[in-house]
Amino acid sequence: RFSELHAFEKPNDDRALRLMNACATSMLEKFPDIVIAYGVSDEYSFVFREKTEFYKRRESKNISLCVSYFTIVYGMKWKDFFPNNDLKEPPYFDGRVVCYPNINTIRDYLAWRQVDCHINNQYNTCFWALVKSGKTEKEAHQALKGTSSKDKNKLLLQQFQVNYNDEPAMFRKGSTVYRDKVKTDDCGNPIKRTREAITVSNFDLIGPEFWENHQYILGEG
Repeated sequence: RFSELHAFEKPNDDRALRLMNACATSMLEKFPDIVIAYGVSDEYSFVFREKTEFYKRRESKNISLCVSYFTIVYGMKWKDFFPNNDLKEPPYFDGRVVCYPNINTIRDYLAWRQVDCHINNQYNTCFWALVKSGKTEKEAHQALKGTSSKDKNKLLLQQFQVNYNDEPAMFRKGSTVYRDKVKTDDCGNPIKRTREAITVSNFDLIGPEFWENHQYILGEG
């Protein structure tokens, strides 16, 4: 309802996604115990460091603070991304806390989220292309029923001249927010000492490369 009320672009609204990323960035700025976040559409996952004592690890306190802060920032930053659109109703989010047993499980969870992002985005890209071409939503769902990933890529290329792999990485892979270790200042000038900079990226979280290059995020190195 919120996306329809504010006329978000389908299947992806770049402004809405960047707003979510800005809110996630604010979360890492506000709560140092958050080590990484991953977002798709209107959902974000936040990973706290393993030995966090954030509000004595009280589940109700953690979830209420995180959800309320994220929601407030969303409203405050709305005009930065939708300067010509007023908020027609207050945004709101829900949340839950899950305690995973080890680092490998967290990596598996984030990889699963990214796989799910690809599956949903590929389907939605096809679906809305069909709808915008004149099909009803029911007809579009029926046309995609039982299709494989290869079938969807073929449909996009042959019917709409769209190469799915050329779609923005933010749409296909979601967004990852973390503290990167850099040797430049905020203006890009080189500095001697390494510093941490909160970064939004669209890297592959399924393979090992990102994690091998950022072992410090989950305390693996």
